[in-house]
Amino acid sequence: MTPNASSLATSLVQSVDWLAVAPPTIAALAGLAVLVADLFLPERRKHLLGWGAIAGLALAVLALLPLLDGDRSTFCLTTGAHACSYTADTFALVIQFLVLGGALLTALLSFSALDDLKLPAGEFWFLLLSSASGAALLPASRDLATLVIALEVASLPAFALVGLRRGDRLSSEAALKFFLSSVTATAVMLLGVSFVYAATGSLHLSRIADALTHVDPRLDTLAQAGVVLTLVGFAFKTAAVPFHFWVPDTYAGAPVPVAAYLSVVGKAVGFSGLILVTVLAFPSYADVWGPAVAVLAALTMTAGNAAALRQRPERAFSAVRLLAWSSVAQAGYLLVPIAAAGYADSGEDASRAIGSTVAYALMYAVVNLGAFAVAALVARTSPANRLTDYRGLYGSRPAAALVLAFFLLCLAGLPPGVIGLFAKVTVFSAAVDAGLGWLAVVMALNVVVALYYYLQWTTVLFRAPEPAAATEPVPAAGAAITRPRAVPLTAAIALTAAAGIALSGAPQLVLRFASSTLL
Repeated sequence: MTPNASSLATSLVQSVDWLAVAPPTIAALAGLAVLVADLFLPERRKHLLGWGAIAGLALAVLALLPLLDGDRSTFCLTTGAHACSYTADTFALVIQFLVLGGALLTALLSFSALDDLKLPAGEFWFLLLSSASGAALLPASRDLATLVIALEVASLPAFALVGLRRGDRLSSEAALKFFLSSVTATAVMLLGVSFVYAATGSLHLSRIADALTHVDPRLDTLAQAGVVLTLVGFAFKTAAVPFHFWVPDTYAGAPVPVAAYLSVVGKAVGFSGLILVTVLAFPSYADVWGPAVAVLAALTMTAGNAAALRQRPERAFSAVRLLAWSSVAQAGYLLVPIAAAGYADSGEDASRAIGSTVAYALMYAVVNLGAFAVAALVARTSPANRLTDYRGLYGSRPAAALVLAFFLLCLAGLPPGVIGLFAKVTVFSAAVDAGLGWLAVVMALNVVVALYYYLQWTTVLFRAPEPAAATEPVPAAGAAITRPRAVPLTAAIALTAAAGIALSGAPQLVLRFASSTLL
């Protein structure tokens, strides 16, 4: 081999920063370990798989700590312009903490569901860990190929989790709707990615951003179509209108812990991808996606709140459906700062606007997971999970009722849920600072509308039980938590409540992200 050929071969060899990729790698390895262990453990010891999954997720969260000292990149090009496929920067670490922490809380919620619904333990924990590893990979992805792969690794196991209740028609229907909608959106997104690649000749976000500033005029239409189609795929993952119709049926048909996972981790995945492609890859097309995202935000929050108002309390799974439509409305609020980033005068201003979305997402993750945790507790004695089943909850489970009331007030943005109020003000300020006064007005009106159904549910918790409900066997306060498998569920409720109270007492812990440069 000639010296030149030898040096070229050496330059093409990439070194892998294993510390940077440790969080998603640990989650993936834990999933494989659980799957193999499931083959050898007897049925009576299957609960150990859950504790193994929790240990793996906890290690993945701890693996974030060594990365706090600075940005780390790996899988970088060794020739030409510097570009990397994986970057563990502040944005990536915050979102990885959110998704891995959300998956950890979901695992705690799931112990009771596995027993009550007779779900296969090995498959469940493997699918959850696999999805979590993809969700942790996505925010650090810096090329479109890795983004799409991470998105599908996070999504495909989620389809199976939704339909894991064998023989249940509602669960199968929910999984099918989720799968067909997602596959269609993925196909559209892949078409957009191919158009972008054809117009720019690159898949790395930084190189796409440079190439789009001087696209060949003959390819300009192709580039614009690619930008729009790529955004459509991520809009589905965020449950933005009109790509939201799968949400209520999917949440109602899935086990409650899986619905909680989709509402927080699934949404974080979609918003992470949307932020990366808009701010890092398509800044030169901000005049296209900025107004589009603003309109999507207005439509999404309005449609979500309008549908939540129409939920009938006596309908089966009405509590989960209300949380589903509430999550659609919350997605509208999360889109507001992304739209504001499209109107920013500089990259630093756009990054600050994105910080508002991250701050709101952290608040929403804690509060929404807590609300679903209480819903999972109620579902143990009232599997239909109607809103009417929550009437008089304070009389039978006072702690659960108080915690749920606190979570609902946080979502509404009312004291003592101070963190919810501050997060909404942060998002509102991002819209005003970007000159989107009309969007700020729409948001303010929607916040007022949402007060009705949040407060209505809150008041139900403290009413006297209906006479018909009094004849049904209702466990005494705390009875449900005496069963060994319910201890993790109680721990999840306690952790989310403690986190919500801490954030309401010191909102700067989260809101500081709104004024920092994350990307």
